[in-house]
Amino acid sequence: MPHSPALKLIAAAARSSSASASATATATRRLALLQGNLSFAPISTTTKTPAAAMTYTQKHKITVIGSGNWGSAIAKIVGENARDHPEIFDPKVLMWVFEEEYQLSKDHPKYDESKHASPQKLTTLVNSLHENVKYLPNIALPENVVATPDIKDAVSEATILIFNVPHQFVGNICKQIDGACLPYARAVSCIKGVDVSAEGISLFSDYIGKKLGIYCGALSGANIATEVALEKFSETTVAYNPSGNLTPPPEELAPVDHSILKSLFHRPYFHVSVVHDVAGVSLGGALKNIVALAAGFVDGLGWGDNAKAAIMRVGLLEMRKFGMNFFSDSCKSETFTEESCGVADLITSCNGGRNHKCAKLSVQQGKSIEEIEKEVLNGQKLQGTSTAVEVNQFLKQRGMEKDYPLFTAVYRE
Repeated sequence: MPHSPALKLIAAAARSSSASASATATATRRLALLQGNLSFAPISTTTKTPAAAMTYTQKHKITVIGSGNWGSAIAKIVGENARDHPEIFDPKVLMWVFEEEYQLSKDHPKYDESKHASPQKLTTLVNSLHENVKYLPNIALPENVVATPDIKDAVSEATILIFNVPHQFVGNICKQIDGACLPYARAVSCIKGVDVSAEGISLFSDYIGKKLGIYCGALSGANIATEVALEKFSETTVAYNPSGNLTPPPEELAPVDHSILKSLFHRPYFHVSVVHDVAGVSLGGALKNIVALAAGFVDGLGWGDNAKAAIMRVGLLEMRKFGMNFFSDSCKSETFTEESCGVADLITSCNGGRNHKCAKLSVQQGKSIEEIEKEVLNGQKLQGTSTAVEVNQFLKQRGMEKDYPLFTAVYRE
């Protein structure tokens, strides 16, 4: 009796371990090729040191402002790179933590009754356990990442500041550190939102730069914090395009440029594309959160994948239209369609982000998003709800709500 295709498959699966090892090697090789095709960056365990940086004697000091799950994940990345590139960076990375008390669970593998029977300061736990046990549990942070509750002390010697806090708190933080930063410091904003006022709308990178008198770029991409922290492959986009009358760094310190930022953020599991379009990168990260809320409503109502795909298509068009309408002097259309900060971040956020999750649960459980936020986010804040309100206020003042029907519908929902 001839073998059926199914029997042939079973026989093939039962072949020797050498064949299995060969198949595994083939799969690994194909995955590496796939990663190479997906990423703008070469696959390597390290990034090359910028040649110019090798001639400077002063090292860049890094401070991460913020310690939520994304702030802690970014601190992990830059901590690893500061450690691996001592010719460019001071290995010690400071992470500003909003101080609070936290009770370590008895189930934690490092729980010690003599130390942890009562609540401890979060900074103490981070520095002793090398883990942000509240906001990024079960992820080891490099030992060179040091938590501090003193924000002025955290920024006082930093030459590169990385902002990673909910956008509602940016104004107060800038007030606290105004005058405490080095005049030649540079910054990167990982904040996904926009600043709306009676005068108009601005990017948080611009807001930070103006308030502190320094230049600030932006980082955004399809980056769910937990996946990045677990070192699952992802991409991001860093935008940096300094101009104007900036205080230059001392001669002993390498100027921050694209190659320095690539060395700071690129990891084998976190591939970085560095571009000039700060407006496009910032807007992609902010506006996709509004679309993610809409996608969550659709999933909560059980309308299906086709309906959600339609929401994502319209959302991407409105994101791009917004950028080209209000930031036409610098925003590039292709940023929304070719970079991780655009369509890739939109896809991820509409399927696995916190805005999508909370919107979906609010429909399924018949609760407000604010109630769901308090129940499931462990003290962290949604960005999509406040962004939807602020963007609607901006559009309404200009009589343009009808030009952005999806953004308007999310606000009214």
